Amino acid sequence: MTAHKPGDPTTINRLYGRSKGKPLRAGQQELVDQLLPQIAVPAEGMVTAERLFGQDCPLHFEIGFGGGEHMAARADMLPDHGFIGAEPFVNGVAQALVHVSGDHGAHPPLGNVRIWHGDALDVLRRIPDGSLSFLYLLHPDPWPKARHAKRRMMNDGPVDLFAAKLKPGGEFRFGTDHAVYVRHALMVMRRHSDQFEWLIDKPQDFQKRPGGWPETRYEQKARTVYGHEVWYFRYRRR
Repeated sequence: MTAHKPGDPTTINRLYGRSKGKPLRAGQQELVDQLLPQIAVPAEGMVTAERLFGQDCPLHFEIGFGGGEHMAARADMLPDHGFIGAEPFVNGVAQALVHVSGDHGAHPPLGNVRIWHGDALDVLRRIPDGSLSFLYLLHPDPWPKARHAKRRMMNDGPVDLFAAKLKPGGEFRFGTDHAVYVRHALMVMRRHSDQFEWLIDKPQDFQKRPGGWPETRYEQKARTVYGHEVWYFRYRRR
């Protein structure tokens, strides 16, 4: 892995922030109790496509999937690919399970999704190197105060891990509506230019959502309610 200057934040060893909000509705709780154990990522051992889906297939990994809209839409779009999502917030997990179960008949149940209720890095470390075709980090907590910068997922340690787990030519997608995080992320990714190629030809390439990048409720709210600009970044593993 790439060496970095002393003093740079290189690891995230714990999960920050809350993990539960308002009480779940009865139907959501039922999905957490019954469906989640059936599609949960195993708590121990290597995490591979063969173990999770019974066959070799392109693997996608989403860090902090929120309500699961993006993950479910991508899984529905690519039924022959396997999707792993990690989310510490139980309300987000419950909402994702609604999508996976068929969203009240809106589409067939998604059999190509597996969920980890907890810290994404715990699972990512157990995926064999060079296994992922896509890795997504969409609207992570920006931790905008300078003293909290080490808590951001976009830091040298996690990005080194992303590079290790992606196969050559694999794609890392990052999205945010927070200007402080954009500046921080660009600084970090410049330090990793030997591992990642930024897929950009002109500024509009990161100002407009690319095709095949489903919008999340959070993103829509950031744009329409708060008037935030949203930025989209695509990086290819060298």
